[in-house]
Amino acid sequence: MRGESDAYQTVPRAVAVMPKSYEGGMSTGWHSHPRAQLLYATSGLTLVTAEDGTWILPAQHALWIPPRLSHEVRMHGKVMMCSAYVTPEAVGVLPTGCRVLEVTPLLAATLAALAAEPMLYDEGGRGGHLAALILDEIARAPETSLTLPLPRDPRLRRVCDALLKDPGSAIDLDGWAQRVGASRRTLTRGFRSETGLSFGDWRARLRVVRALALASDGHPPHQIARAVGYADPRALRTVARRILGGIGLSW
Repeated sequence: MRGESDAYQTVPRAVAVMPKSYEGGMSTGWHSHPRAQLLYATSGLTLVTAEDGTWILPAQHALWIPPRLSHEVRMHGKVMMCSAYVTPEAVGVLPTGCRVLEVTPLLAATLAALAAEPMLYDEGGRGGHLAALILDEIARAPETSLTLPLPRDPRLRRVCDALLKDPGSAIDLDGWAQRVGASRRTLTRGFRSETGLSFGDWRARLRVVRALALASDGHPPHQIARAVGYADPRALRTVARRILGGIGLSW
């Protein structure tokens, strides 16, 4: 992936759009770009991880990734992707951190149109107009809640890393406090201050994120529910609707 995208990082244009497809289970490995990236999943589901968070991208959602941020992208199901690489000079008022954005029909159509233009498009013609519209639409795109912030405190991070490996774990906050050598109060305050979520809300969001990935990989609903700590799919659906408002639910 890195070699193929080199030209999109160096072309003397403010925005360069690269379409690409991946088979399920593929990973880009850890990498970064000198340009900012709007990673847009046109179909399938991708899971993006960086040092400070995990983001899930169902179809019709995009992740804004700042320049030079190291990240990894994993594919769940066959993924069709359209990445817009934006020069640091053109970023302007665009987001300074990672953000999951809803892709409007206009932004989706404009990305597809610029992808069909020559890489060295006419900046004073159609290509230049499309690039300017893409930047404007990114700045206007509404943010969604499909993010899982990761804390920096070593004790909190140990809890999160363990749950990332086993989201269905039944260990409660008291159990985790004992395991990492901290008080329940310390963990409670730490989760709130570093992630903006309670421990329960963070774990519920993790379970929904993992459930979406498992669903895209073709696992049956009952297996998905058990894998993420719920007795049946109905309980999982209830939590998912609360967190996502129904986005991407197929189980």
